[in-house]
Amino acid sequence: MSPTSRRRPRLAVGCAVAAIAATLVSPAWADPAPTYAQLLAQLGQTPATLEAGANLDAAEARVRQARVRPNPVLGLDVENAFGSGPFSGMDNADTTLALSTDLELWGRRSSRIAAARAEAGAVGLQRDLAVIDAAGRLALVYSEAEAAQRRAALAEEVLTLTLADARAALALVEEGREPLLRGIQGEAEAASARATLDEAIAERDAAYARLTAVAMIPSPVTRIDASLLDEAPTPVGAAINDAPTVRVAEAERTAAERRIDVQRVQARPDINASVGIRRFEAEDATALTFGISMPLPLFDRNRGNIEAAQADFRAADARLLAARQEAQADRAAAVARLAASASRVTAADAGVTAAEEAYRLSRIGFEAGRISQVELRVTRTALVNARSAAVDARLARVRAEIDLARLDGRAPFQGAQ
Repeated sequence: MSPTSRRRPRLAVGCAVAAIAATLVSPAWADPAPTYAQLLAQLGQTPATLEAGANLDAAEARVRQARVRPNPVLGLDVENAFGSGPFSGMDNADTTLALSTDLELWGRRSSRIAAARAEAGAVGLQRDLAVIDAAGRLALVYSEAEAAQRRAALAEEVLTLTLADARAALALVEEGREPLLRGIQGEAEAASARATLDEAIAERDAAYARLTAVAMIPSPVTRIDASLLDEAPTPVGAAINDAPTVRVAEAERTAAERRIDVQRVQARPDINASVGIRRFEAEDATALTFGISMPLPLFDRNRGNIEAAQADFRAADARLLAARQEAQADRAAAVARLAASASRVTAADAGVTAAEEAYRLSRIGFEAGRISQVELRVTRTALVNARSAAVDARLARVRAEIDLARLDGRAPFQGAQ
C-alpha cells in the first residue's frame, strides 16, 4: 500500500472535520426563548384567545340589549283637513297626538333575557375551552421545538463520534491492522452523519419558527434553555368536574332550551297599548284617547320556528350525550397513555445508560484491536437509537399530559417554571 493511498482517507476526514466545525458554532448573540410559564402567562394575547374574548364580549352585549324595553311610538294624526267645503282648511280638523308601546306580555322580555344569558354562558365556556386549547398548542410546539433542538444536538454528537471512529479506523489502517476499505467506510459514514445533521438543523429551525409564530414572540427563537420535556406532568387525580367539552355541550343544550321558550312566546299575540290626546278645532275642545291592538293568530302561530327550535334542542341533547361518553373514554385513555409514557421514559433512560457503557467498552476494544469496526458501528448505532428514543419518549409524555389537561380543563404542566 503506497503512502499516498493511505493518506487519502485521512485527508478526506480532515476536510470533513473542518467543514463541520464551521457549521457547529452557535451564534454568540443568540438569546434563549422565554420559558413555557412566561409564554403561558401571555396566552391572552394570542389570536385564538382574542377572538374567543371578542365573541364573549359580543354575547354579553346581546344580554344587555335583551334587557332593553321596546321604544314607544309617537304618532300624530290629522283628520278632516284640507278637503272641500267646511273642511277646506284646519278650522274643522281633528288632530290626535298619541303614544303607543308594546306591553311585552306573556313573559316575552324575561324569556328573551334568559335566552341571551344562556347563549352568553355557552360562549363563555367556549372561550375557556379556547384558552385551554391554546395552552395545549403552546405546550406542543414548545416541546416539539425542544425535541428538535435535542435531535440536532444528538446529530452533532453522532457526527463527532463518527469522525472519532473514522480517525481511529484510519490509524489502524496506517498501522496495517485494517484494510484501506475501513478508512473509506469511515469517510462515507462521516458524510452521511453530516447530511443527517444538516437535516436535523433544518427541522430544528422550522420548529423554532413555529414556536415564534404560535407564541407571538417578538424576536425569532434561536435557543431553548428551560426544558419542558423534562418537566414532570401534573399528578393525576380523580376528575373533579366535567370535561370542558361536556360543560360547553351542557350550556349549548340549555341555550337551545331557552330558544324554545322564546319561540313559544312569539306565538302569542303582541299587545300594544296607546294613549293620546285629540283636539277638535270646530268645538275648540280636547279629549283623551285610549286603545289596545293585537294581531289575530289565525294563520301564523309560529309553529315552524317552534318545531325548528325543538329540533335544535334534540340535536344539542344528542351532542351532550356524545360529549359525555367521549370525555369519559378519552380521559381513561389519556390517563393510561400518560402512565405508559412515564414508564417509557424510565425505560429509555435506562437504555441510554446501558448503551453509553456498551459504546465506551466497544471503543476501548476497537482501539485495542479486539473488536471490528462493524461491531463498533453497531454499538454506536444502538447508542444513537437509545438517545433518540429517550427524546421521543419525553415528547410522547408531553402529548399525553396535553390530552389529559384538556379533559381536566386546565393548562398542561400547571406550576411549570
